[in-house]
Amino acid sequence: MPSPAFWQSIFNRRTLICVFTGFASGMPLYVLFQLLPAFLSKQGVSIKEIGLFALVTFPYTWKFIWSPLMDRFTPLPLGRRRSWMLLTQLALLVSIATLGFLDASRSIGMVAFVAWLVAFFSASQDIVLDAYRRELLPDSELGWGNSVHVQAYRISGLVPGALGLILADHLPWQQVFPIIAAFMLIGVAMTLFVHEPLAQLSAPATLRSAIVEPFREFVSRNNWGMALMILSFMFLYKLGDSMATALSTPFYIDLGFSLSEIGVVAKTSALWASIVGGVLGGLWMIRIGINRALWLFGIVQVVTILGFAWLAVAGANLWLLAIVISLEYLGVGLGTAAFTAFIARETSMAFAATQFALFTALSALPRTFANATTGYIVDAIGWTHFYLLCAVLALPGMLLLIKIAPWPRSVGQMAVER
Repeated sequence: MPSPAFWQSIFNRRTLICVFTGFASGMPLYVLFQLLPAFLSKQGVSIKEIGLFALVTFPYTWKFIWSPLMDRFTPLPLGRRRSWMLLTQLALLVSIATLGFLDASRSIGMVAFVAWLVAFFSASQDIVLDAYRRELLPDSELGWGNSVHVQAYRISGLVPGALGLILADHLPWQQVFPIIAAFMLIGVAMTLFVHEPLAQLSAPATLRSAIVEPFREFVSRNNWGMALMILSFMFLYKLGDSMATALSTPFYIDLGFSLSEIGVVAKTSALWASIVGGVLGGLWMIRIGINRALWLFGIVQVVTILGFAWLAVAGANLWLLAIVISLEYLGVGLGTAAFTAFIARETSMAFAATQFALFTALSALPRTFANATTGYIVDAIGWTHFYLLCAVLALPGMLLLIKIAPWPRSVGQMAVER
């Protein structure tokens, strides 16, 4: 029977705040990934040009460059975190709404520029929201709180990816984008009603210290060898998983599934299975700690990747597709919950914005690597061997757990690592 402390770790004001941070953080990204391509397509932009629009999202990878500014300065009298939250959310409200008033057939460059602004303001909002959660959540709630954030992040995609597309069938784009942009008011309301975290430390004294000290603190806390192992783990833990899902839609098409089957079965199963996995992962981490979660959920990730290889051999079986996808994305949800909690734990509260931005940017590199290389690998070795390779590539990250997140041998040790 769970203790009262367990339930208090789940149902509290901090959990509710994480719901709002996740929604505000995810919605702009899905505008770029789901609504903007539909807008461009309807305006007659070629598929090649639409593909190039992926380049406007580079601020998500390079956000650590300007994150020291957000650790150092407080631009408004709302406190350091809330000031930057409000500024970035208002900027997103305006920039997303502006997209609907542009004509892509006449000025594709202006559309790209405004889309880049959306990505820049969104990445900047992520910096401060990540730092805010790190300072808000006690260590025992890092797993659960970050899991709630990630699931709300995913669910927010229904606004531009479902509601936005439905509205576009009935309204002009000049109304669709402002309506979708208005959902950023949810984030604005959160910012105005919450308080600065009590655990927040004072800002760095100078901009130089805001740039240098986060790196110096991380290395001095871990020593060079351990620091390099932790950074390597952040790159490798999700590598096989990222590669396995990078070309999932072309894989389903090659097997012979129709677009309707892929849309209804694959995408729906993936969304809800990853959400369930994330929620369960967050709840379990309260009980078992982050280290054990990284081991157990990592094993689930490796095993479920093999389901794709099984599907590649079996062919177009709709029931098997639903099972494999559900299990795979259940593993994705579990693994992401533990991994995000680990990143938060490795972040110092004194330099939360810069370190969290650096770590999340590093963990995003496998997706970039996967998108760039997986097509060539599949062409060379076929789908079955490709997924076997993905499972093998997931193992180095697991092996690093021996050093950076050893399995706790006692309840006391588990309490320390948690």
